Amino acid sequence: MTSAPPYALARFRQPDGRIDPAYVSGEVLGNAPASLGLVVGDHIRPLTAEELGAPSLNDFLAAPDWQRLEHLAEAVPPDPSSAAATGSWRPLDSVVLTAPVEPRQVLQTGANYREHVIELVASGLTNNAGFSPENAKERAAEMMDDRAANGEPYIFIGLPACVAGPEDSLVLPDTSDTHDWELELAAVIGRPAYRVSREEALDHVAGFTICNDVSTREFTFRKDMKDIGSDWFRSKNSPGFLPTGPFLVPAPFIDPTRAHLRLALNGEVKQDASTADLMFDLAALLSAASQTARLLPGDLLLTGSPAGNGQYWKRFLEDGDVLEGTISGLGTQVIRCTSEEPTTRSSGGANR
Repeated sequence: MTSAPPYALARFRQPDGRIDPAYVSGEVLGNAPASLGLVVGDHIRPLTAEELGAPSLNDFLAAPDWQRLEHLAEAVPPDPSSAAATGSWRPLDSVVLTAPVEPRQVLQTGANYREHVIELVASGLTNNAGFSPENAKERAAEMMDDRAANGEPYIFIGLPACVAGPEDSLVLPDTSDTHDWELELAAVIGRPAYRVSREEALDHVAGFTICNDVSTREFTFRKDMKDIGSDWFRSKNSPGFLPTGPFLVPAPFIDPTRAHLRLALNGEVKQDASTADLMFDLAALLSAASQTARLLPGDLLLTGSPAGNGQYWKRFLEDGDVLEGTISGLGTQVIRCTSEEPTTRSSGGANR
């Protein structure tokens, strides 16, 4: 795995909910204000707008000056917690980390890990078309290779309001018992991107973070209108269904073609893969997304999730579950699941 980066960005609050007045990022789409901090090792310090060289995080990401932050990171004292240390350094475990980004748009990618999709397609060919398992897998591999060479990525959009912090509880809605996990590498957009080529696409990536693209499988396909296809709105957009962070790591420190993803459920590994298995790499995804949408600084572009989700294991999330997701160079995200508290539903609400 890639070693830890020399520094990263994070957003945080004090344990009592207070924010540090040294630097406060703006309130965006329901995300509560939080202090922006520079992380070095297991310590963090707030950044002022003057130190950042920009009035907000997204303004900084539009033209990221990582060298400015590198100088601050190099000045960290041997013992940041000592009384003699300057810059208000404090232990990471003394603050509450929130999502490290404030996206205005969230773009998600489906069916993008080659071996994962081959398994799904081969299963369908075996069950529905009479192929032997060996022939089905061979045929599925041919189909995916043709898709990678001649097809286009499958991209859809999510709600930025669903972005949650890496230390928030994941509340499982009581409308279903099929809530699922999907660990993903997420690119954070820097310079605005519109109709960019694959060759120039990565120049528009400021950094990377971890996302868990939680889904309610029961709602993925409409039962009342089967021909209409997938319903990603209802499946993926419950409150808190996009745990993000803990860190925003500068793009120069991460190789998106060789990142290793590992997710454990209650200590048992469920997903274990490399982005080397992506059918459409990040450059292809970003270029394709930018042909339609103008990507803005701070936006998230998720790259897809590998095999090993709950639907594969026939085991969905339950109250008390702990998800531990690690991506090389980006740290570890630990999410604790809790059941939704009973509520009184309005008689005027949507039918379920």
